[in-house]
Amino acid sequence: MKYVLVTGGVVSGLGKGVTASSIGLILKACGLRVTSIKIDPYLNTDAGTMSPFEHGEVFVLDDGGEVDLDLGNYERFLDIKLTRDNNITTGKIYQSVIEKERRGDYLGKTVQVVPHITDAIQEWIERVAKIPVDGKEGPADVCVIELGGTIGDIESMPFIEALGQFSYRVGPGNFCLVHVSLVPILHVVGEPKTKPTQHSVRQLRGLGLTPNLLACRSSKELDDNVKAKLAQFCHVPLSNILTLHDVPNIWHIPLLLKDQKAHEAILKALNLLGVAAEPNLKEWTSRTKVYDRCDETVRIAMVGKYTGLSDAYLSVLKALLHASVARNRKLSVDWVPAGDLEEVTYKEDPEAYKAAWNLLKGADGVLVPGGFGDRGVQGKILAAKYAREHNVPFLGICLGMQIAVIEYARSVLGLHDATSTEFNPETKTPCVIFMPEGSKTHMGATMRLGSRRTYFEVADSKSAKLYGNVSFIDERHRHRYEVNPDMVSQLETAGLSFVGKDETGRRMEIVELPSHPFYIGVQFHPEFKSRPGKPSPLFSGLIAAASEPRKKVPNGYSKLATCNNRHSPKLKAHQNVKGFKAPNGSLNGVYTNGNSVYVDVRLCYGVAVAATIAITHWSDILAQTSLIQAKYLGFGGF
Repeated sequence: MKYVLVTGGVVSGLGKGVTASSIGLILKACGLRVTSIKIDPYLNTDAGTMSPFEHGEVFVLDDGGEVDLDLGNYERFLDIKLTRDNNITTGKIYQSVIEKERRGDYLGKTVQVVPHITDAIQEWIERVAKIPVDGKEGPADVCVIELGGTIGDIESMPFIEALGQFSYRVGPGNFCLVHVSLVPILHVVGEPKTKPTQHSVRQLRGLGLTPNLLACRSSKELDDNVKAKLAQFCHVPLSNILTLHDVPNIWHIPLLLKDQKAHEAILKALNLLGVAAEPNLKEWTSRTKVYDRCDETVRIAMVGKYTGLSDAYLSVLKALLHASVARNRKLSVDWVPAGDLEEVTYKEDPEAYKAAWNLLKGADGVLVPGGFGDRGVQGKILAAKYAREHNVPFLGICLGMQIAVIEYARSVLGLHDATSTEFNPETKTPCVIFMPEGSKTHMGATMRLGSRRTYFEVADSKSAKLYGNVSFIDERHRHRYEVNPDMVSQLETAGLSFVGKDETGRRMEIVELPSHPFYIGVQFHPEFKSRPGKPSPLFSGLIAAASEPRKKVPNGYSKLATCNNRHSPKLKAHQNVKGFKAPNGSLNGVYTNGNSVYVDVRLCYGVAVAATIAITHWSDILAQTSLIQAKYLGFGGF
């Protein structure tokens, strides 16, 4: 087994996760099998109890693991399925060591950080690296390990020591260290400053780790003189000094690495030059060119609670992007803080209220993602009601589905006090209830998590057709509340259709409004399995429906203009996207303007193949659906 370790220096947020994913991708392009491990030095055993504002979204794996969002990047870049053990935390390591101590496994020895904690870290890495994640038998060829945080952080010291020992343990030719460090360009002097990176490498070497490659993050490409200076003072060969300068989109990073022959340096360090082939990135390169032809815009209003940090909905953004590219559309996401749609905001901040409603009314489609707690719930209900009454394509995910059911019960059934027991435990009309197997005393890992099966109850439903008319699907879940099965018959009599249920038939998984062009809610999280070349069927359906021209709505409202000058700075949102930032203000291909986020799909991953696969996919659907139904669903044009 070969190992590539990616560390970061000077500051956090340099893009270690993107760099690690890109390294894995380029090695896979060389014909090698690749797996990934993310090390997070925090004491939490997993990311499940962490606020999205604190750490971004919680990514959910097939086995129910609640992990760092970087594992989502790994899965999307490499098209693999990781396990919960691919995310190592300080909490997990200490918990395993303490359990061994309680069992008496250490035979009376004094349990210490060295060697017991460090040994546990090394054993964990070796064990997990052998788990196949690409659907093939046997271990991978290379394991890419990302160490979270920054060199010098006190909480990461046990991992640094363990990895230093590990490099000697596996021996020369089996370990390669890539250090990502900042080379700032001060506007006052206008030249790159190498001193921060020098200090970072010196500190890294003092801790027992020697970098094989330097990946220098900078706003522009470094010239040969700067690279020579870094090579001299950091004791790294000049050919191994890489520049990761600002680019319009993170999908350019693998191409940057290839152009600078990073793969050759890594393969040389791992003694794989004679084994691996030249990286085949023709498909990847052609995809980036196809993106340039995406010029028609589709606007999606994201109505959520955590709109102040787009990383909180990272997988949803990526899934929208994948689907938009397959539809040859340029994605524009308008962040709508749910609370700003409520009457209380109208009284306290009328301008924010007006701006939020303008964004909602100007969107081609509405998406209400998952979330927890009662803040902004009324605003989400109003958004669902607007989409339902005005024939705006709507997709509700997890809480978004529950919101849609509550809104329908209130507006159509006249049950004005209908709500979820999450928001009002004493409600007399519980549309959404706490799951019987859930725990009310422990938060972590007590939800319904991971891949679960959903059976289609209505064969000609929109969602069944989107999935290719299969009888069941497996999607990832993360929830502790569900639609009250005792109210289902009443809701269905009123017009809702619960087209997907679990194996018991008591747990509602998919709800549709048959009379609406596209109004779907799902209890699971389809965004977690979306891939650039294989967009999620439900997101594809939303984008396809949102791309169709929409006629005037019954009450006289017409679709508002979508020019940029209608965006108000009063909206309560602040964008802070994790990754590489370009000089033009773009970040990971997501462009911010006031409170809107514009995702540049032209430079995103997977266009050529995405378009081909998507067209094939929709052709399959159209073959099984009448042209009238296809047009009704918004798939015309293929």
